Amino acid sequence: MAQKTTEHPYADFLPKVMKPARYVGGEHGEILKDFDAAACTICLAFPDLYDIGMSHLGYKILYSIINKHPKLLAERSYAPWLDMEQELRLRDEPLRSLESWRPLSDFDIVGFSLQFELTYSNVLLMLELGGIPLRSDERNNDDPLIVAGGPCATHAEPMSSFIDVFLIGDGEEATPELMLTWSALKKTKMTRVERLRALAKLPGLYVPSLYQSETMEDTGLQVVQKPDDPSLPYPIERSFVKDISKYPFPSDGPIAATETVFDRVSVEIARGCTEGCRFCQAGMIYRPVRERTPQDIMSSLEASLMGGGYDEASLTSLSTADYSAIAPLIHEVMKKLEPQKVSLSVSSLRAYGLDDELLEDIEKVRATGLTFAPEAGSQRMRDVINKNITEEQLMQTAERVFSRGWSKMKLYFMIGLPTEEDSDVAGIVQTGARARNIGRSLQKRAPRVTVSVSTFVPKPHTPFQWCAMNGFSEILRKQGILKQTAREENVQLRMHASEGSWVEGFLARGDRSLGQVIETAYKNGARFDSWEEQLKLDVWKAALHEHQINPDIFLGTIPIDARLPWDHLDVGLEDGFLAREYRKAVANRLSPPCGKVAGMFVHHTNLKDARSDKRKLVCYDCGIACDMQQMRGRREIFLDDLHADKARDVHSVEAKPGSVQRRDTVRKIPLLRSPALRLRLGYTKVGRAAYSAHLDLVRLLPRMARRLDLPLRYSQGFHPKAEMSFGPALSLGVASLGEYVDIKLEPEINIDSQELLERFQDCASEGVSVFSVNVLGKQDLGINKVINKAFYVAGVPRAVLSERELDSEQALQSWIDEKRKTPLEVLRNTKGIKRRVNVAPFLDKVIANQGAETLERAGYMGDLVPIRFSVGITPHGSAKAAEVIEVIFESKDMPARLVRESLVWQQKDRCTSPFDLETLRALSLQNESEPSTVSLG
Repeated sequence: MAQKTTEHPYADFLPKVMKPARYVGGEHGEILKDFDAAACTICLAFPDLYDIGMSHLGYKILYSIINKHPKLLAERSYAPWLDMEQELRLRDEPLRSLESWRPLSDFDIVGFSLQFELTYSNVLLMLELGGIPLRSDERNNDDPLIVAGGPCATHAEPMSSFIDVFLIGDGEEATPELMLTWSALKKTKMTRVERLRALAKLPGLYVPSLYQSETMEDTGLQVVQKPDDPSLPYPIERSFVKDISKYPFPSDGPIAATETVFDRVSVEIARGCTEGCRFCQAGMIYRPVRERTPQDIMSSLEASLMGGGYDEASLTSLSTADYSAIAPLIHEVMKKLEPQKVSLSVSSLRAYGLDDELLEDIEKVRATGLTFAPEAGSQRMRDVINKNITEEQLMQTAERVFSRGWSKMKLYFMIGLPTEEDSDVAGIVQTGARARNIGRSLQKRAPRVTVSVSTFVPKPHTPFQWCAMNGFSEILRKQGILKQTAREENVQLRMHASEGSWVEGFLARGDRSLGQVIETAYKNGARFDSWEEQLKLDVWKAALHEHQINPDIFLGTIPIDARLPWDHLDVGLEDGFLAREYRKAVANRLSPPCGKVAGMFVHHTNLKDARSDKRKLVCYDCGIACDMQQMRGRREIFLDDLHADKARDVHSVEAKPGSVQRRDTVRKIPLLRSPALRLRLGYTKVGRAAYSAHLDLVRLLPRMARRLDLPLRYSQGFHPKAEMSFGPALSLGVASLGEYVDIKLEPEINIDSQELLERFQDCASEGVSVFSVNVLGKQDLGINKVINKAFYVAGVPRAVLSERELDSEQALQSWIDEKRKTPLEVLRNTKGIKRRVNVAPFLDKVIANQGAETLERAGYMGDLVPIRFSVGITPHGSAKAAEVIEVIFESKDMPARLVRESLVWQQKDRCTSPFDLETLRALSLQNESEPSTVSLG
């Protein structure tokens, strides 16, 4: 591929798709290495939208580890949404990486993360658009190696036709080893099959093409046989990182250019789970629990906040409340975050783990509600699924939460669990009603309790892997019970559609025969199946029918002694453990959570209590062989590290209903504050930044200020926001050389404008660079009260003008002048409402062949004819640059490059420009009444 140019290969059609910033890269923190100098390159391909994939912690870890290796390179790609797929196919354009804009087929390795079965069709989408054969047996020596990891790799067979190598388990050590080995093998004369055979001997790697499958007569399931080659591993054992502290959670990496599902700093504090919920695959395959030290967590959090400029952070793991020193950790984190006005969220809280001190710390953050997952609506069902929480503990937590003034609680449940009865289903809503009634007794206004219910899907490597899944009709019947009970109890109920769960179910417990079904469904339109509005259930049913596959063999009860399609993949559990847990489940018997005292859940908050507690810790006996003494010692070390040497009022949480007293919430009165210091920043928005929406800028600029440790002034209230005022918003895809924003700072800071300008320029993001910083006085009006005009330059491809016989400057100007004599109406769509707008009153002179230097400075290349025009900005509205080009050329599809080169004021302001006014006076477009200040950025 040729050297990367300034303009993105997708530039012609990026403005036509939703959120084009998803596809162009250039984010702050992006790592761009020399592609040709790397020994091995990998594209980390996430089979879902950028908005989701950018929040995935596993890819953050791998991106950092790989790019820190001197010989290796990692870039990123995400599944294109339907509109982008259409544009790529229309132009025969490949799917490219975000960093170097290379097609996926250029990489040595393409690595997918299989987090969810309903993303399988997107894997095929990315392969095809990336220029890579779909099936492993169709690839030649020059094609990339296709690797897949993540939880779904532990039940790999449905995707085995498309994936060359599955990485089972942790990727921190295995991924660099895989890359270096593949690089060395490519330098030999070995065939692709021989290279794959060599990879299969590395720890944690499963190469399905080297193993044969056989159909079992008793079940109809295809299972993988032991290979004839004794050098190949069988079963394939997972890759396992014993000490995750060897791989500190990364504080660097790209900061999303547009809003994501979790738009904050998230730090993994532990891996694995002690609880042993029988429905939870992650709790089984990531055993044992491995915790990061408090110091590592604090260091990662602080560095990430400073490097990214975030104002929100999260501590996350499968069971955050079970971290050895969670209460002191949250307390110490809040001490550091509160002065910085950074809010903290804590995922996966458990109802038994919320003592008063922990709630007091959480209460300080910007959060109106808490979320818990009882999972089942009766105590019997919670015992079946091994959810170690009692009704009394759940209600006690409701007391504690609502007595402290929280106004919302969300409770997550499942229907379709093994042995479930109608009374258990109704109990889901009734549990929510009881929690709501407790809140009603403690608050003047009844709090909102939302009951959210999804459909249970039995997953491999869990005690429920043999259980039948409820069919459509049964799930609909149970949802009817929920709706009726919700009406009776007046509880807010949310239910997830069951259709996607049905597809997820047969893909989760499927075998190799489903590969042809996945491919057929994909070719017939299956995309983004996890999105309810995109799931095409008829396409999946037709694919199953075409290949004469009955999904019931995957969805029905499987004999407990039957061989399974995933038996050859060893996740570390002892033989017989899952079967024992299954038998205990159907007998309504609990198993104890690991590392806790029998019959009591303990969260020590100080070192003295931890050392004096000599009670025996319980082992789940899953075969992982955890060291309980080491676990106890680690808790003491963590408490010592957190200086938790003083006793707190509550040392452990026991179920004592009614122990919480009502505490009336205090109405907070806004504080009187000194007048803020106001700054006006001038900045550019060019290159890839032009494809970021205005709201993305609203996120970006405060983060730049936070990275500079500037004391931003925040609004008052429960959800404070940085106080800023932007100039007129740019349309998506329009570059600018002269934008402005007013920001407010706390008044105690002393500002040296030139020094601050240099600091802003040092931390500039690609395409967004601050070129002026000025302090505003009391007399200076806000930016939007003084701007009355904007200057634009449009670059129209000369070839397009030639097609219209507008080759000469005179012909183009004559065309423009004639068009301006006619009504200049455009159909504008505002929030779904279409109306005709006359842009003529807002349009000033339009001059052909002026502004070539502006296009060049904005980075636009090619044979473009510049057209300069200005648009008035009035209280009654304005015209968009694209609308001007549309009415002049009578086409919505003119491939013009648009640049806003300046904004104009009437009032004397406090802004400077890198250009003097002589530059402005040279423009023939200037009005008779000359403005006092104009910036050309």
